[in-house]
Amino acid sequence: MSVPRPSSVSSLTKERDSTISPLPQGKPFLRSGDAALAILDEDTQQRQITPEEDRRVLRKIDLWLLPVVLMVYFLQQLDKSSLSYTSVFGIIQETGLVGSQYSWLSSIVYVAQLIWQPVSSYLLVRLPVAKYLFVHVFMWGAVVACTASATNFKGLITSRFFLGLFEATVAPSFITITQMWWRRREQTMRLSMWMAMNGVTGMVGSLMSYGLGHIHGSLKPYQTIFLFIGLLTVVCSPIVLLVLPDSPTKAKFLTHDEKIIALERLRANNQGTETKVWKWEQVWDLMLDPKTYLWFLLLFVCAVPSGGIGAFGPLIIQGFGFDQFKTILFNIPFAAFQVVVTILSAYVSTKIKLKWPVIFGLTLPPIAGVSALLVLDHGPEMKNKLLGCYYVPMLYTWSSQNTAGHTKKTCTTGMVFVAQCAGNIVGPLLYRTQDKPFYRRGLISNLICWIALAVLTLMTAGYLAFQNRQHAVRRVSLGKTGKVLDTSLEKHVHDDANAGVRNDQSFHDLTDSQNEDFIFAL
Repeated sequence: MSVPRPSSVSSLTKERDSTISPLPQGKPFLRSGDAALAILDEDTQQRQITPEEDRRVLRKIDLWLLPVVLMVYFLQQLDKSSLSYTSVFGIIQETGLVGSQYSWLSSIVYVAQLIWQPVSSYLLVRLPVAKYLFVHVFMWGAVVACTASATNFKGLITSRFFLGLFEATVAPSFITITQMWWRRREQTMRLSMWMAMNGVTGMVGSLMSYGLGHIHGSLKPYQTIFLFIGLLTVVCSPIVLLVLPDSPTKAKFLTHDEKIIALERLRANNQGTETKVWKWEQVWDLMLDPKTYLWFLLLFVCAVPSGGIGAFGPLIIQGFGFDQFKTILFNIPFAAFQVVVTILSAYVSTKIKLKWPVIFGLTLPPIAGVSALLVLDHGPEMKNKLLGCYYVPMLYTWSSQNTAGHTKKTCTTGMVFVAQCAGNIVGPLLYRTQDKPFYRRGLISNLICWIALAVLTLMTAGYLAFQNRQHAVRRVSLGKTGKVLDTSLEKHVHDDANAGVRNDQSFHDLTDSQNEDFIFAL
């Protein structure tokens, strides 16, 4: 299945030209093009960037944006993980949870995200990203703080539903921000840095919960944890509004010349920055693109074990024979290992300019670890071996770097996070508190998912390679060079003309299917 394309070069040109209308000054302008066109003069020669300018502007972008992105993702993971911390401090007993009620407290967050994700995808195109994100950060912090007042299943599941609703926009917003600020080579490490905050949250959150759990006052330990974490998010939320720009064209910390440099750095991505025009033809492109369904399956089979272990991980460790305080502390080495593996994987992927071998390799330790957990005994003498098998890395996909067209990018991000939500809904439900300490049903399901992930990774890499060959044929038919260098994956910004590629449609808001200059990252 593929996206219908014009049957000839002339019809393709006619289709593109139909979107162009003259400004009063007579200057051609792509009416529904990228916001970058307000800064870049498409009639003049492309600005050539020196390595010094490249490093200077990149450093400025990193110092201004990364701390905010990392802070928000840390807070989001901390708030979401608060339930697993409170599970060790008796929330199940204190609130009278029975059967699969605890599992539903984890799953309901993703049910809410599943509901809100399509709406969020549309609003991310239409509204300023930073301001939209600020409202959600503030609201979910307030919800977590209010969760401290819940004393039964009804109160807890209501607050967890609204937590999921407000958290639904975080990861899609960050994908959008990453695509509009960094080159594809740089995106891998930046994405991994904010994803590594999962591990940082695990370390800090475990220590924080360990300390809060020792507080003996009028509030129960689980209430203290919810209240403290929620208020921390509320206090930090204004930083998003005050520091984070909505796009490179609106960044007050950059001069006009630095904005040009920042935008020209992105030209080789062929992904543009943003446009506030919702384009239904790009939604149609998305639905007919086989990659969409590969991304969906990759995220789903990855999220099922992630969701299950995320909710029941502390309980699995507790089942090894540790008390509640040691259980919390034993989460820290796993979290630290997660940070190391995530950053190291990103470094290797950037170095070899390939993602699929790294992702495939990361599926092997979980397969081995879960297999061992199913075979080994759970007696006290097996604590260390069981603990070592539980420490397996989580993975992430490379879908954001292989999608262009602002509406399509946003919808693809929404689609993969719908898959993640669905997996995180299913994952915890495969574990039941009565199955402790073995949790065989959940672990067998995880094993199946990780094997499927390995197979799907190979299939996706093969399809992307096929798409690159198809685009090369199209470039030749249009009089361009067939085999070109993907300069977006090079260490420094290149002169695209000398690399054999023109990239003159980078800011025309074309999808990856429409733009023959787009090169898919393997």
